[in-house]
Amino acid sequence: MKILEDRIRKDGRVRAGNVLKVDSFINHQMDIGLFEEMAKEWKRRFDGKPINKILTIEASGIGIAAIAAKEFGVPVVFAKKSMSVNLDGNNYVTHIQSFTHNRTYEVIVSKKYLGPDDHVLIIDDFLANGCALMGLLELIEAAGASVEGIGIAIEKGWQSGGKMIREKGIQLESLAIVKTMDAETGEITFG
Repeated sequence: MKILEDRIRKDGRVRAGNVLKVDSFINHQMDIGLFEEMAKEWKRRFDGKPINKILTIEASGIGIAAIAAKEFGVPVVFAKKSMSVNLDGNNYVTHIQSFTHNRTYEVIVSKKYLGPDDHVLIIDDFLANGCALMGLLELIEAAGASVEGIGIAIEKGWQSGGKMIREKGIQLESLAIVKTMDAETGEITFG
């Protein structure tokens, strides 16, 4: 998606350790107009799928997923990274290793909001090694729900996550696939 690639080139910052900072428009300060264009593109790419729910994980995916859910006319559910008093004891739980935070999270979705009648589209901001997506897929499977596809804003194409998901036969639609990025020069290529 050219508009997203252009924005990454303009405002994205490459940091050491394979970190792409897009916090000025995606995952800290959010460009809602850009999110709306992304949502329209996912709606086009998943046209005809019986999606009735969007699932993401807190926190960075929530904004994008909410705008996508509006475009699809369905609710969005976000997997919580910690137990809270708002959750009763009737939950699906898995564990996810976070690349960004270098820690493992217990990830929770209430059974009230995900079940066998749901046709789920997962939406998230980044795909790198695929740990978060694998955890969300485990939650969907535990609920007996159907995965209709996965929409990702930015995929790090040299990492294994995209290949792993595609090998499962799941429709994966990444709007920008970063081929290379160089922390010294700041250069980013897409492919």
